[in-house]
Amino acid sequence: MRRRWCSAPRWSSPAVQLLVLSAGTLCALLPLCRRLPFSYFYLRSVYLDAMSEEALQDGFRRGQDALRFWRGVPASPSGFRDVTPRPELLVAVVTARRREGGELHYLLRVMQQLRVLLEDCGPRRCAEVLVCDVEGGPLDNPDAARLEGHFQVIRRTPQEQERDRGRVNTFEREKRDYVFCLRRAWQLAAPRNLLVLEDDALPGRDFFAVVRDLLGRSFAAHTLYVKLYHPERLQRYWNPEPYRLLEWVGLGVVGASALLLALPRWNPCALAFTPCPAHLLLLTLYFMAAAELLGRHYLLEARRLSPQLYAVSPATECCTPAMLFPGNASQRAAAYLEGVACSKGNAKDTALYRLARARPGEHAHSVEPNLVAHIGAYSSVRPNPPRPKLL
Repeated sequence: MRRRWCSAPRWSSPAVQLLVLSAGTLCALLPLCRRLPFSYFYLRSVYLDAMSEEALQDGFRRGQDALRFWRGVPASPSGFRDVTPRPELLVAVVTARRREGGELHYLLRVMQQLRVLLEDCGPRRCAEVLVCDVEGGPLDNPDAARLEGHFQVIRRTPQEQERDRGRVNTFEREKRDYVFCLRRAWQLAAPRNLLVLEDDALPGRDFFAVVRDLLGRSFAAHTLYVKLYHPERLQRYWNPEPYRLLEWVGLGVVGASALLLALPRWNPCALAFTPCPAHLLLLTLYFMAAAELLGRHYLLEARRLSPQLYAVSPATECCTPAMLFPGNASQRAAAYLEGVACSKGNAKDTALYRLARARPGEHAHSVEPNLVAHIGAYSSVRPNPPRPKLL
């Protein structure tokens, strides 16, 4: 008696067809994805140097454009410099002088984008915005000084500067700068919600629409912070985060189910798959593998269709370019950070992540896809290579 595999006429035909389908998928995806940095198919040795150099040149052009923009704009044309008390949302942009890469003018680019987004809000302003300059004075950070006629800029007093930035390591100094901005922004305006951007975090076009939607969701009232950025290279499905594994399996099951349901109505290749558990399992694995090889980062982009589609999940450890602190959570976060000493291996992002997990009743979340693009090729606090790479 001839063995049968599910409903296929021969037990081997679905397996053979799956192999052919997999090979065809690889041949089709490989050429398309070879220039996608976050895909497994990315040809790093071929494209990384050229793409990195292209990104630096593009960053330089955009930085010079932003410099010309701020030189040509009259001071405070729309009253952005006046921060009203108790705003619904206050955006504090933390900035420090970069010893390298200053000609890319990250801060000017970020503030230009924020200005455009604020003007798009209409008569009712989306948020109040200020700049928190952690350097000693206007001469130490020319870009921040250039913005003083357009936005409110807050700095330490000389006494605070000496106290907070004495003989401490780079990671502790960075943490103290962050805490200073959290404290001073709250003292200045007592906002209902505080959003902290680092000066190389460029907001997307739907930035304020998504933030408004997030603050309207029920979880926001019970969270310490919401991360608005996570490095794309760390967004893969093959990851210790349990929710990503569940998302990965769910994607595979949905893809496999859709294919099995469609085959009876449209099957030009005469595929032998039928709606049985074995075929469902094989096709689920196929769709899971294809999604991982393509890159989860690129699939997440489909969520940008609507603010309601952005996914909220438990917070990941790295990093802090864009952090939303609902309610008075920013002051709890500042108090937590003041109680720890940061060092290599325990920078402010790691410390805050561990503190949120260790405190009973505290929760922290991340949003996907990212609401900001990390444009900072050169770090303001860490050593930089002569020509930074994309990855």
